[in-house]
Amino acid sequence: MVQHPVAEANDQSPFGTLSPSEFYAKHQVTHNSEYITNSRGLKLFTQWWTPLPPTKTIGCVAVVHGFTSESSWFVQLTSILFAKHGFVVCAIDHQGHGFSDGLDNLIYHIPDINPVVEDCMRYFKTFRETHAPNLPAFLYSESLGGAIALYVTLRQRGAWDGLILNGAMCGISAKLKPPWPLEHLLFVVAAVVPTWSVIPTRGSIPELSFKEEWKRKLGWASPKRVTMRPRAATAYELMRVCKELQGRFEEVDVPLLVVHGGDDVVCDPASAKELYERAASADKTLKMYSGMWHQLIGEPEENVNLVFGDMVEWLQNRAERYKDGDVARAASDGGA
Repeated sequence: MVQHPVAEANDQSPFGTLSPSEFYAKHQVTHNSEYITNSRGLKLFTQWWTPLPPTKTIGCVAVVHGFTSESSWFVQLTSILFAKHGFVVCAIDHQGHGFSDGLDNLIYHIPDINPVVEDCMRYFKTFRETHAPNLPAFLYSESLGGAIALYVTLRQRGAWDGLILNGAMCGISAKLKPPWPLEHLLFVVAAVVPTWSVIPTRGSIPELSFKEEWKRKLGWASPKRVTMRPRAATAYELMRVCKELQGRFEEVDVPLLVVHGGDDVVCDPASAKELYERAASADKTLKMYSGMWHQLIGEPEENVNLVFGDMVEWLQNRAERYKDGDVARAASDGGA
């Protein structure tokens, strides 16, 4: 049974009572970080985790976090889980998130998804060439990160050996969309006042995402977490992205694991199921967990270990296939 490191957290720190270095040592992984500068002059925070001997490195996992999230805090604990099971794991904070610079110095501002996709492709390509040149490579994504990861695989065909979509933003739940008529007038608001951050939604994302109250408190305890409503241009872009991707589901051909909470009211479970059904992937699996919410790491411990145990098993099985020659793919830069 996989034991997710979140079990050792408390409502103030993902590392519980340990220091970060003590936590990494306990889980037999190393941690490093650095800033890179993208083509727009923004400093972006990146970090990575590597398993320590005797654990053998069998693959690489590139992590794509969601909207208002970061590569640290909860996401880091999942990265540690993958690392301790044999994967070198890398992650990047999107513009305006975590420790990365924001566009026009604004947080959580993504008026155009394309530069963010490019940031991920360029960083992951460089990381793989440096740290995992001959290993099978997988993408792990959460929420908005799922949409970004789908764009990455569509633009880097043949470059990835698998994609995990965890609560992916293939469609925004009707329970969270701006109320009528604002939803239909959002393109006007976005054009006139793109950074306006008072776009109402029909609920608080953290309140609707984490089932366990102490994990909700831990989410708010992050020093990089800020309470605010989506900016107009960002909200419009997220809705546009969902619509565009929904028209391209048949183009998805990467080995695919879709995991989703059946009671997710943030990202639409029906859209994730539709992606699974329409995807051209020869190797595809759908795990719809009845009764679970948007943040699967926010579930009770038994549920967390079940869900992430399924992910670890899926990754390890495909890494083994690659080693045995069942996955015939030469390393490719995918046009990044």
